[in-house]
Order: sequence, then structure tokens, then C-alpha cells
Amino acid sequence: MNAIEIRGLTKNFKEKQALCGLEMTVPMGAIYGFIGENGSGKSTTEKLICGLIHPSSGSIRLFGKPHTDSDVRAKMGVLIEAPGCFPNYTVWNNMLLQAANLGIKNPEEEVRKVLKLVRMEGAAGTKYKNCSLGMKQRIGIAMALLGDPKLLVLDEPINGLDVDGMRIIREVLVDITQNRGCTVLVSSHVLGELEKVATHYGIIRGGKMIREMTAAELEADCRTYVALQARETSRAKALLSCKYSRVEEDESGCLRVYDQATPEEVVTYLYDNGILVSQLQTAKIGLEEYYIDLMKEGR
Repeated sequence: MNAIEIRGLTKNFKEKQALCGLEMTVPMGAIYGFIGENGSGKSTTEKLICGLIHPSSGSIRLFGKPHTDSDVRAKMGVLIEAPGCFPNYTVWNNMLLQAANLGIKNPEEEVRKVLKLVRMEGAAGTKYKNCSLGMKQRIGIAMALLGDPKLLVLDEPINGLDVDGMRIIREVLVDITQNRGCTVLVSSHVLGELEKVATHYGIIRGGKMIREMTAAELEADCRTYVALQARETSRAKALLSCKYSRVEEDESGCLRVYDQATPEEVVTYLYDNGILVSQLQTAKIGLEEYYIDLMKEGR
């Protein structure tokens, strides 16, 4: 059984079609990185999954049941945009109010547990309006975790977080999926951070899913390359382009040679043509470069 199954999903806003027959599958226990440009349909999809808006056509099933099923809805935790908090209330009181809204038994114990999980127990007495953006993001995640949800939907949860805050959220997401049986759907533009935790990916463009893959499949698809710097960059690039089908120059003036070239082959070829290499390494493209290349393919 999958945590989320979406088939043929469309959503129209007057004359604009935000989603065009979207297909999406999120396995149980996954951390599913949902990626796309602004306006691609990520937030619309998340709002449809959470029942905040209604689809024009298509189906959404959560844990094998319609997404409108009350039992399924009770298993969800959501953070889309900003948490609904009273600015003059403390973090603790806002959390208690949310726990009461959810009908949680032993609310104080539950609030302590989730605040500790997101490393915010020390800020319990702070008024919400005095919290930084990063603190508010972690409070929102803590609210979404109330009641031990089996599906967590997070829209840009690491926006505004510093390096330590992003590390904490990564640890939280791994903990709840591996130790609490939770499934996480998370959208983010910070692809380097997403790559550190995601087990699955979905890439959306223009309201359509253009690729779904596991982290292992992404790893297999990400090409390796030889990166080098030479004194005669332009001439080196011209020579390498005669031998290899893909040679690129990055912003720092470093040349990248793809096609599974070995460093030894590249250095020898350039040396034989009178060009000395000053720096050399083998590297691999990451999620961000993979995504950018994929977006270029469709233009």
C-alpha cells in the first residue's frame, strides 16, 4: 500500500489550469522530495491532498482510502505557508491550543514531546511574535507533529532556517520516518538539503509530473565528470570538444569533461597537445544540477 496515490488529477482556477492530469505515488515510509519551479503546481497539489481545496477531476487516495475519509484525515499533519498562531501568546500556549483543537489526550505531555523533538523546548515561554523566522518554521513543524501523524505534508519547511536549524529538521524527518512509521511529503527549493534526506523524488513542471524516482535511481542517473583548470582555457576547451561530446565551462573557469572520461586520459590528451593542467579532480553532479538539466531539456 502507498501513502499517497494520485491519478489524473486536475485543478482549474477560472481560466487557469494549475494541474493537468497529475500522476503521483508516494510509498509508505518515504521522505518524498517534491520539486518544481514557482507556479509549477506543488502548493496546489499539497492543498488538494490536505483537503484545503477541491480537485476539478481525478482521484487522491491516502493509505488506500479516499483523501476525504475522516479516519485518513486524522492521520495527517500539515504545514503549508505559516502556522496559525496568536502573536501575543507564548509558544507553549499556542501549542496547547492546537493540541486542544485536535482533541489530543494528555496535551501537555504531547506538547513537551514535540517541542523537544524540534529542539524548541527552551523557547516555550517566548511569545510567538518575538520568535525568529527560523523558530516559527520549527514551531509550525512541531504543530504538524502533534498527535503522532502517519503522513506529514510540509511546504518549504526549511525556508529561513540557519545551518543548525536545517540540520535539526533533517534529523527530525529521518527520526519520524525510521522510528515512528511516518511518511513525509516535503517541497523545497533548497535542493542540496533535500538531497541529504529524501528517499524518493517527484519533479513537477506546468502542472504535470515529469519524473518520479528513488534516491538510488537519482544516484545512478547523476553523471560523473572530470573537472580541470588549464592555463589556456579556451584552447583546452576547443581541443577537448573535438574528443568528447560534452565539455562545459563553469562560472569559475573550470572545465568539465563528461562521457566517462578518466583523469589520466584527459591530462595525457592535453599534455600531448601542449597544454598543462593545473588542477584536476573527479566529481559528480548533484540533485540541483540534475534538476536544472532536466528543466532545460523541456524548453
